[in-house]
Amino acid sequence: MLVLFIGDDWAEDHHDVEVQDATGRRLAAARLSEGVEGIAKLHTLIARHGGEELEPGQVTVGIETDRGPWVQALIAAGYRVYAVNPKQAARFKERYGTSGAKSDKGDAHALADMVRIDGAQLRTVAGDSGQAQAVRVVARAHQTLIWERTRTFQRLRSTLREYFPGALTAYAGLELTSTDALELLIKAPTPGEAAKLTKQQITAVLARHRRHHRDQKARAIQAALREPQLGVTAPVAAAYGAAAVAHAKLLITLNEQVAALEEQVSAHFRAHPDAEIYLSMPGIGEITGARVLAEFGDDPTRYTSAKARKNYAGTSPITRASGRTHSVQARFARNDRLADALQRQAFSAINTSPGARRYYDKQRARDSGYNPALRQLGNRLVGILHGCLKTRTHYDEATAWSHHATPTTAA
Repeated sequence: MLVLFIGDDWAEDHHDVEVQDATGRRLAAARLSEGVEGIAKLHTLIARHGGEELEPGQVTVGIETDRGPWVQALIAAGYRVYAVNPKQAARFKERYGTSGAKSDKGDAHALADMVRIDGAQLRTVAGDSGQAQAVRVVARAHQTLIWERTRTFQRLRSTLREYFPGALTAYAGLELTSTDALELLIKAPTPGEAAKLTKQQITAVLARHRRHHRDQKARAIQAALREPQLGVTAPVAAAYGAAAVAHAKLLITLNEQVAALEEQVSAHFRAHPDAEIYLSMPGIGEITGARVLAEFGDDPTRYTSAKARKNYAGTSPITRASGRTHSVQARFARNDRLADALQRQAFSAINTSPGARRYYDKQRARDSGYNPALRQLGNRLVGILHGCLKTRTHYDEATAWSHHATPTTAA
Protein backbone atom coordinates (compact mmCIF):
# COMPACT_ATOMS: atom_id res chain seq x y z
CA MET A 1 0.00 0.00 0.00
CA LEU A 2 1.32 3.42 -0.97
CA VAL A 3 1.99 5.73 1.95
CA LEU A 4 3.62 9.15 2.15
CA PHE A 5 5.47 10.74 5.06
CA ILE A 6 5.84 14.51 5.25
CA GLY A 7 8.11 16.58 7.47
CA ASP A 8 6.88 20.15 7.95
CA ASP A 9 9.29 22.66 9.51
CA TRP A 10 7.10 25.70 10.10
CA ALA A 11 7.97 29.35 10.52
CA GLU A 12 5.79 32.43 10.87
CA ASP A 13 5.45 33.03 7.13
CA HIS A 14 6.50 29.79 5.42
CA HIS A 15 6.84 26.00 5.70
CA ASP A 16 9.74 23.84 4.55
CA VAL A 17 8.39 20.40 3.65
CA GLU A 18 9.87 17.11 2.55
CA VAL A 19 7.88 14.18 1.11
CA GLN A 20 9.18 10.62 1.60
CA ASP A 21 7.93 7.19 0.62
CA ALA A 22 7.85 4.14 2.91
CA THR A 23 11.54 3.38 2.24
CA GLY A 24 12.69 6.86 3.28
CA ARG A 25 13.46 7.97 -0.28
CA ARG A 26 12.96 11.70 -0.73
CA LEU A 27 10.32 12.33 -3.37
CA ALA A 28 10.13 16.11 -3.13
CA ALA A 29 11.14 19.12 -1.07
CA ALA A 30 9.68 22.61 -1.22
CA ARG A 31 9.23 25.88 0.64
CA LEU A 32 5.55 26.84 0.86
CA SER A 33 4.06 30.13 1.95
CA GLU A 34 1.75 30.29 4.97
CA GLY A 35 -1.90 30.53 4.02
CA VAL A 36 -4.39 29.24 1.45
CA GLU A 37 -1.93 29.30 -1.46
CA GLY A 38 0.68 27.33 0.47
CA ILE A 39 -1.70 24.63 1.69
CA ALA A 40 -3.08 24.25 -1.87
CA LYS A 41 0.46 23.69 -3.19
CA LEU A 42 1.03 21.07 -0.49
CA HIS A 43 -2.12 19.18 -1.56
CA THR A 44 -0.93 19.36 -5.18
CA LEU A 45 2.51 18.05 -4.17
CA ILE A 46 0.94 15.11 -2.33
CA ALA A 47 -1.39 14.30 -5.23
CA ARG A 48 1.51 14.41 -7.72
CA HIS A 49 3.53 11.78 -5.83
CA GLY A 50 0.64 9.76 -4.42
CA GLY A 51 -1.47 9.31 -7.49
CA GLU A 52 -5.21 8.79 -7.70
CA GLU A 53 -5.18 5.68 -5.50
CA LEU A 54 -3.75 7.53 -2.49
CA GLU A 55 -6.26 8.06 0.33
CA PRO A 56 -5.89 11.00 2.80
CA GLY A 57 -5.43 8.55 5.68
CA GLN A 58 -2.30 7.21 3.98
CA VAL A 59 -0.54 10.57 4.38
CA THR A 60 1.34 11.17 7.65
CA VAL A 61 2.57 14.64 8.59
CA GLY A 62 5.03 15.58 11.35
CA ILE A 63 5.04 19.19 12.55
CA GLU A 64 6.25 20.84 15.77
CA THR A 65 2.92 22.42 16.76
CA ASP A 66 -0.67 21.35 17.36
CA ARG A 67 -2.36 24.74 16.84
CA GLY A 68 -3.15 27.20 14.09
CA PRO A 69 -5.09 27.29 10.80
CA TRP A 70 -2.39 25.31 8.95
CA VAL A 71 -2.67 22.34 11.34
CA GLN A 72 -6.47 22.51 11.22
CA ALA A 73 -6.32 22.46 7.41
CA LEU A 74 -4.12 19.34 7.49
CA ILE A 75 -6.58 17.60 9.83
CA ALA A 76 -9.56 18.70 7.73
CA ALA A 77 -7.91 17.15 4.66
CA GLY A 78 -7.91 13.80 6.47
CA TYR A 79 -4.15 13.50 6.90
CA ARG A 80 -2.68 11.79 9.94
CA VAL A 81 -0.97 14.66 11.80
CA TYR A 82 1.60 14.20 14.56
CA ALA A 83 2.42 17.20 16.77
CA VAL A 84 6.08 16.46 17.56
CA ASN A 85 7.49 17.88 20.77
CA PRO A 86 10.46 20.13 19.85
CA LYS A 87 12.57 18.43 22.51
CA GLN A 88 11.81 15.01 20.99
CA ALA A 89 12.70 16.32 17.54
CA ALA A 90 15.99 17.76 18.80
CA ARG A 91 16.95 14.42 20.38
CA PHE A 92 16.00 12.55 17.20
CA LYS A 93 18.17 14.84 15.05
CA GLU A 94 21.22 14.01 17.18
CA ARG A 95 21.45 10.63 15.44
CA TYR A 96 22.46 12.47 12.25
CA GLY A 97 25.45 14.11 13.92
CA THR A 98 26.60 15.97 17.01
CA SER A 99 28.02 19.09 15.34
CA GLY A 100 24.92 21.16 16.10
CA ALA A 101 24.46 22.17 12.44
CA LYS A 102 20.91 23.22 11.62
CA SER A 103 18.84 24.10 8.56
CA ASP A 104 15.14 24.29 7.77
CA LYS A 105 15.46 21.66 5.05
CA GLY A 106 17.36 19.41 7.46
CA ASP A 107 14.66 19.83 10.09
CA ALA A 108 11.94 18.92 7.59
CA HIS A 109 13.92 15.80 6.60
CA ALA A 110 14.30 14.79 10.26
CA LEU A 111 10.57 15.24 10.94
CA ALA A 112 9.67 13.10 7.94
CA ASP A 113 12.10 10.41 9.13
CA MET A 114 10.72 10.66 12.65
CA VAL A 115 7.07 10.04 11.77
CA ARG A 116 8.10 7.27 9.38
CA ILE A 117 10.37 5.43 11.83
CA ASP A 118 8.93 6.30 15.26
CA GLY A 119 5.31 7.08 14.45
CA ALA A 120 4.10 4.41 16.87
CA GLN A 121 5.80 6.32 19.72
CA LEU A 122 4.19 9.66 18.87
CA ARG A 123 0.77 11.13 19.61
CA THR A 124 -1.49 12.37 16.85
CA VAL A 125 -3.11 15.79 17.14
CA ALA A 126 -6.33 15.36 19.08
CA GLY A 127 -9.53 15.52 17.07
CA ASP A 128 -11.25 17.85 19.53
CA SER A 129 -14.59 19.40 18.69
CA GLY A 130 -14.91 23.07 17.85
CA GLN A 131 -16.61 23.67 21.19
CA ALA A 132 -13.68 22.14 23.09
CA GLN A 133 -11.24 24.26 21.12
CA ALA A 134 -13.26 27.37 21.98
CA VAL A 135 -13.10 26.46 25.68
CA ARG A 136 -9.34 25.98 25.37
CA VAL A 137 -8.82 29.41 23.80
CA VAL A 138 -10.72 31.37 26.45
CA ALA A 139 -9.57 29.23 29.41
CA ARG A 140 -5.90 29.62 28.49
CA ALA A 141 -6.29 33.34 27.82
CA HIS A 142 -8.03 33.80 31.19
CA GLN A 143 -5.30 31.93 33.07
CA THR A 144 -2.55 33.78 31.21
CA LEU A 145 -4.05 37.13 32.23
CA ILE A 146 -4.20 35.98 35.86
CA TRP A 147 -0.52 35.01 35.71
CA GLU A 148 0.28 38.37 34.14
CA ARG A 149 -1.69 40.14 36.87
CA THR A 150 0.31 38.31 39.52
CA ARG A 151 3.60 39.35 37.89
CA THR A 152 2.45 42.97 37.61
CA PHE A 153 1.38 42.98 41.26
CA GLN A 154 4.77 41.67 42.34
CA ARG A 155 6.43 44.51 40.41
CA LEU A 156 4.14 47.05 42.09
CA ARG A 157 4.77 45.57 45.52
CA SER A 158 8.53 45.66 44.96
CA THR A 159 8.30 49.30 43.89
CA LEU A 160 6.28 50.29 46.96
CA ARG A 161 8.72 48.56 49.30
CA GLU A 162 11.50 50.76 47.94
CA TYR A 163 9.85 54.13 48.65
CA PHE A 164 6.40 53.75 50.29
CA PRO A 165 6.14 50.58 52.46
CA GLY A 166 3.37 52.22 54.48
CA ALA A 167 1.00 51.74 51.53
CA LEU A 168 1.37 47.97 51.82
CA THR A 169 0.25 48.18 55.45
CA ALA A 170 -2.52 50.71 54.83
CA TYR A 171 -4.17 48.79 51.99
CA ALA A 172 -3.60 45.29 53.40
CA GLY A 173 -7.23 45.10 54.53
CA LEU A 174 -8.46 45.74 50.98
CA GLU A 175 -5.88 43.62 49.15
CA LEU A 176 -3.63 45.71 46.97
CA THR A 177 -4.84 43.97 43.79
CA SER A 178 -8.41 45.22 44.39
CA THR A 179 -9.54 48.08 42.18
CA ASP A 180 -10.48 50.40 45.07
CA ALA A 181 -7.02 50.07 46.69
CA LEU A 182 -5.40 50.75 43.32
CA GLU A 183 -7.57 53.82 42.78
CA LEU A 184 -6.51 55.22 46.15
CA LEU A 185 -2.88 54.57 45.25
CA ILE A 186 -3.32 56.38 41.93
CA LYS A 187 -5.00 59.31 43.71
CA ALA A 188 -2.07 59.63 46.17
CA PRO A 189 1.01 57.68 44.96
CA THR A 190 3.59 59.30 47.28
CA PRO A 191 3.79 59.29 51.12
CA GLY A 192 3.26 63.05 51.25
CA GLU A 193 0.16 62.97 49.07
CA ALA A 194 -1.25 59.91 50.84
CA ALA A 195 -0.95 61.59 54.25
CA LYS A 196 -3.20 64.39 52.97
CA LEU A 197 -6.05 62.08 51.93
CA THR A 198 -9.22 62.89 53.85
CA LYS A 199 -11.57 60.37 55.34
CA GLN A 200 -14.29 61.56 52.93
CA GLN A 201 -12.08 60.93 49.88
CA ILE A 202 -11.24 57.42 51.05
CA THR A 203 -14.86 56.66 51.93
CA ALA A 204 -16.04 57.83 48.50
CA VAL A 205 -13.74 55.35 46.75
CA LEU A 206 -14.81 52.50 49.05
CA ALA A 207 -18.49 53.38 48.53
CA ARG A 208 -18.10 53.31 44.76
CA HIS A 209 -16.91 49.71 45.05
CA ARG A 210 -19.60 48.76 47.61
CA ARG A 211 -17.26 47.97 50.49
CA HIS A 212 -18.91 47.06 53.81
CA HIS A 213 -17.94 48.89 57.02
CA ARG A 214 -16.62 51.80 54.95
CA ASP A 215 -16.24 54.30 57.79
CA GLN A 216 -14.23 51.90 59.92
CA LYS A 217 -11.98 50.92 57.02
CA ALA A 218 -11.52 54.54 55.93
CA ARG A 219 -10.36 55.54 59.41
CA ALA A 220 -7.91 52.64 59.56
CA ILE A 221 -6.48 53.46 56.11
CA GLN A 222 -6.12 57.16 56.94
CA ALA A 223 -4.40 56.42 60.24
CA ALA A 224 -1.96 53.99 58.59
CA LEU A 225 -1.11 56.46 55.81
CA ARG A 226 -0.32 59.17 58.39
CA GLU A 227 2.01 56.97 60.45
CA PRO A 228 5.62 58.26 60.52
CA GLN A 229 7.90 56.30 58.21
CA LEU A 230 11.30 56.45 56.57
CA GLY A 231 11.14 58.22 53.25
CA VAL A 232 13.13 59.30 50.23
CA THR A 233 13.66 62.74 48.73
CA ALA A 234 10.75 64.43 46.96
CA PRO A 235 12.09 64.00 43.38
CA VAL A 236 12.82 60.32 43.95
CA ALA A 237 9.38 59.80 45.54
CA ALA A 238 7.74 61.48 42.55
CA ALA A 239 9.63 59.22 40.14
CA TYR A 240 8.70 56.09 42.10
CA GLY A 241 5.11 57.37 42.28
CA ALA A 242 4.92 57.63 38.49
CA ALA A 243 6.12 54.02 38.17
CA ALA A 244 3.62 52.86 40.81
CA VAL A 245 0.75 54.62 39.03
CA ALA A 246 1.66 52.92 35.75
CA HIS A 247 1.61 49.49 37.41
CA ALA A 248 -1.65 50.30 39.25
CA LYS A 249 -3.42 51.39 36.06
CA LEU A 250 -2.25 48.23 34.31
CA LEU A 251 -3.61 46.14 37.19
CA ILE A 252 -7.00 47.86 36.97
CA THR A 253 -7.16 47.02 33.26
CA LEU A 254 -6.12 43.43 33.95
CA ASN A 255 -8.83 43.14 36.63
CA GLU A 256 -11.44 44.28 34.11
CA GLN A 257 -10.28 41.90 31.39
CA VAL A 258 -9.95 38.94 33.75
CA ALA A 259 -13.56 39.48 34.85
CA ALA A 260 -14.74 39.81 31.24
CA LEU A 261 -12.92 36.64 30.16
CA GLU A 262 -14.27 34.77 33.17
CA GLU A 263 -17.77 35.29 31.81
CA GLN A 264 -16.65 33.95 28.43
CA VAL A 265 -15.03 30.90 30.04
CA SER A 266 -18.24 30.06 31.91
CA ALA A 267 -20.41 30.59 28.82
CA HIS A 268 -18.31 28.40 26.51
CA PHE A 269 -17.84 25.72 29.17
CA ARG A 270 -21.56 25.55 29.96
CA ALA A 271 -22.31 25.08 26.26
CA HIS A 272 -20.13 21.94 26.08
CA PRO A 273 -21.99 18.59 26.37
CA ASP A 274 -19.44 17.27 28.91
CA ALA A 275 -19.83 20.24 31.26
CA GLU A 276 -22.35 18.56 33.58
CA ILE A 277 -20.10 15.52 34.00
CA TYR A 278 -17.15 17.75 34.93
CA LEU A 279 -19.27 19.81 37.33
CA SER A 280 -20.49 16.64 39.07
CA MET A 281 -16.89 15.90 40.12
CA PRO A 282 -15.87 17.02 43.64
CA GLY A 283 -13.73 20.15 43.82
CA ILE A 284 -14.60 21.36 40.31
CA GLY A 285 -16.36 24.62 39.54
CA GLU A 286 -16.89 26.29 36.19
CA ILE A 287 -13.42 27.84 35.87
CA THR A 288 -11.49 24.78 37.07
CA GLY A 289 -13.74 22.52 35.01
CA ALA A 290 -13.13 24.62 31.91
CA ARG A 291 -9.37 24.44 32.42
CA VAL A 292 -9.41 20.66 32.86
CA LEU A 293 -11.66 20.18 29.82
CA ALA A 294 -9.53 22.56 27.77
CA GLU A 295 -6.32 20.60 28.41
CA PHE A 296 -7.78 17.09 28.19
CA GLY A 297 -9.90 17.89 25.13
CA ASP A 298 -12.95 15.85 24.17
CA ASP A 299 -11.60 13.46 21.54
CA PRO A 300 -13.12 10.11 22.67
CA THR A 301 -10.28 8.10 21.09
CA ARG A 302 -7.37 10.07 22.53
CA TYR A 303 -7.05 8.24 25.87
CA THR A 304 -7.35 4.48 25.52
CA SER A 305 -7.36 3.93 29.30
CA ALA A 306 -7.44 5.74 32.61
CA LYS A 307 -3.67 5.19 32.83
CA ALA A 308 -3.13 7.01 29.53
CA ARG A 309 -5.14 9.99 30.80
CA LYS A 310 -3.20 10.00 34.10
CA ASN A 311 0.11 9.89 32.25
CA TYR A 312 -0.87 12.87 30.13
CA ALA A 313 -2.07 14.73 33.21
CA GLY A 314 1.30 14.18 34.88
CA THR A 315 -0.31 12.94 38.08
CA SER A 316 0.94 9.36 37.82
CA PRO A 317 4.50 8.74 39.07
CA ILE A 318 7.43 7.55 36.95
CA THR A 319 9.81 4.73 37.86
CA ARG A 320 13.56 5.04 37.41
CA ALA A 321 15.30 1.65 37.59
CA SER A 322 18.94 1.01 36.66
CA GLY A 323 21.02 -1.76 38.17
CA ARG A 324 20.46 -1.73 41.91
CA THR A 325 18.88 1.71 41.85
CA HIS A 326 15.10 1.87 41.90
CA SER A 327 13.05 4.96 42.65
CA VAL A 328 9.54 6.28 42.07
CA GLN A 329 9.34 10.01 41.41
CA ALA A 330 6.82 12.67 40.45
CA ARG A 331 6.49 13.72 36.82
CA PHE A 332 7.84 17.18 36.11
CA ALA A 333 7.68 17.04 32.30
CA ARG A 334 3.96 17.75 32.05
CA ASN A 335 1.24 20.18 31.04
CA ASP A 336 1.61 22.86 33.73
CA ARG A 337 -1.84 24.35 33.07
CA LEU A 338 -3.51 20.99 33.58
CA ALA A 339 -1.36 20.15 36.62
CA ASP A 340 -2.33 23.47 38.25
CA ALA A 341 -6.05 22.88 37.64
CA LEU A 342 -5.92 19.31 39.02
CA GLN A 343 -4.01 20.50 42.11
CA ARG A 344 -6.76 23.06 42.75
CA GLN A 345 -9.43 20.40 42.29
CA ALA A 346 -7.75 18.02 44.73
CA PHE A 347 -7.36 20.80 47.32
CA SER A 348 -11.08 21.65 47.12
CA ALA A 349 -12.20 18.00 46.97
CA ILE A 350 -10.85 17.15 50.43
CA ASN A 351 -13.34 19.66 51.86
CA THR A 352 -16.36 18.52 49.82
CA SER A 353 -15.96 14.76 49.37
CA PRO A 354 -15.71 12.36 52.36
CA GLY A 355 -14.13 9.73 50.10
CA ALA A 356 -11.50 12.16 48.84
CA ARG A 357 -10.77 13.24 52.40
CA ARG A 358 -10.27 9.63 53.55
CA TYR A 359 -8.00 8.93 50.60
CA TYR A 360 -5.94 12.06 51.31
CA ASP A 361 -5.66 11.23 55.03
CA LYS A 362 -4.57 7.71 54.11
CA GLN A 363 -1.70 9.10 52.03
CA ARG A 364 -0.64 11.46 54.82
CA ALA A 365 -0.68 8.54 57.26
CA ARG A 366 1.87 6.85 55.01
CA ASP A 367 4.21 9.80 55.62
CA SER A 368 3.47 11.43 52.27
CA GLY A 369 3.97 15.18 52.28
CA TYR A 370 1.21 17.68 51.59
CA ASN A 371 1.89 18.10 47.85
CA PRO A 372 2.57 14.38 47.15
CA ALA A 373 -0.67 13.46 48.93
CA LEU A 374 -2.63 16.03 46.88
CA ARG A 375 -0.98 14.76 43.70
CA GLN A 376 -1.98 11.17 44.50
CA LEU A 377 -5.53 12.31 45.23
CA GLY A 378 -5.53 14.20 41.92
CA ASN A 379 -4.33 11.04 40.18
CA ARG A 380 -7.25 9.12 41.65
CA LEU A 381 -9.72 11.84 40.63
CA VAL A 382 -8.40 11.76 37.04
CA GLY A 383 -9.15 8.03 36.94
CA ILE A 384 -12.67 8.63 38.24
CA LEU A 385 -13.21 11.38 35.67
CA HIS A 386 -12.07 9.05 32.89
CA GLY A 387 -14.62 6.45 33.97
CA CYS A 388 -17.41 9.02 34.11
CA LEU A 389 -16.61 10.36 30.63
CA LYS A 390 -16.30 6.86 29.19
CA THR A 391 -19.66 5.70 30.57
CA ARG A 392 -21.34 9.13 30.20
CA THR A 393 -22.42 9.11 33.85
CA HIS A 394 -22.20 11.69 36.61
CA TYR A 395 -19.91 11.30 39.61
CA ASP A 396 -21.28 9.16 42.44
CA GLU A 397 -19.58 9.34 45.83
CA ALA A 398 -20.32 5.74 46.85
CA THR A 399 -19.23 4.23 43.53
CA ALA A 400 -16.10 6.34 43.21
CA TRP A 401 -14.62 5.33 46.56
CA SER A 402 -16.08 1.85 47.00
CA HIS A 403 -12.60 0.25 46.80
CA HIS A 404 -11.24 2.68 49.38
CA ALA A 405 -14.06 2.60 51.93
CA THR A 406 -13.22 1.77 55.52
CA PRO A 407 -14.24 -1.87 56.10
CA THR A 408 -16.81 -2.39 58.84
CA THR A 409 -15.83 -4.55 61.80
CA ALA A 410 -17.92 -7.69 62.24
CA ALA A 411 -19.91 -7.80 65.44
